[in-house]
Amino acid sequence: MLTYLYACSRGRGAWFLLMISALALDGIALFFQHGMGLQPCVMCIYERIAVLGIAFAGFLGWIAPRSVIIRWLAIALWIYSGIAGLQLSWEHTMIQLYPSPFNTCDFFVNFPEWLPLNTWLPSVFEASGDCAVQQWVFLKLDMPQWLIGIFAVYLLVSALVLLSQFIHRKQPRRLF
Repeated sequence: MLTYLYACSRGRGAWFLLMISALALDGIALFFQHGMGLQPCVMCIYERIAVLGIAFAGFLGWIAPRSVIIRWLAIALWIYSGIAGLQLSWEHTMIQLYPSPFNTCDFFVNFPEWLPLNTWLPSVFEASGDCAVQQWVFLKLDMPQWLIGIFAVYLLVSALVLLSQFIHRKQPRRLF
C-alpha cells in the first residue's frame, strides 16, 4: 500500500483529487452560508481557512508532483493544515457541547495585516455567528463534529503519504 501511495504522490491525479475534495468542502460551506442562510462564526472561518490550506497543498502537489521539494512542501502544508483544522474543530465542538461564559470564541476574525481576508472577501471570510450555537445537525452530529472526522481522515491519509516517502521500494533497473 505504501508503494502505491508513493506512486500516487508522484502523479498529478491524487493531488488533484485532494485539491478538488477540499474545494468541494469549502463550496459546501459557502452553500450553507449563502444558500441556507447559516451564519459562520469565527471558528467556522478559521476551519474554512484550514480546508483551504489543504486545497492549496493539493494545488502545490498538482503543479509539480515529481519535484521532491514541492512534493515535501505540499505534504508538510497538508499535515499542518490537517492538524490545525482538527484542533480548531475539536475546540469548536467543545464550545458547542459545553457552553460556558468563560469558554467562548472571539467576536471578530483576526487575520494578519498583510493578509486581511475579511476585508478582501467579506462575503466569504467575515464571521457573524455565535460559536456556541448549533445551526445544522445531520445524523446527530453538528458541523464541527463532522469536521473532526473529515480532518482526521485528511490527517491519516497525509501521514500515510508521508510514511510512503520514506518506505518505498525502488524498482531494480533491468536491462531487458
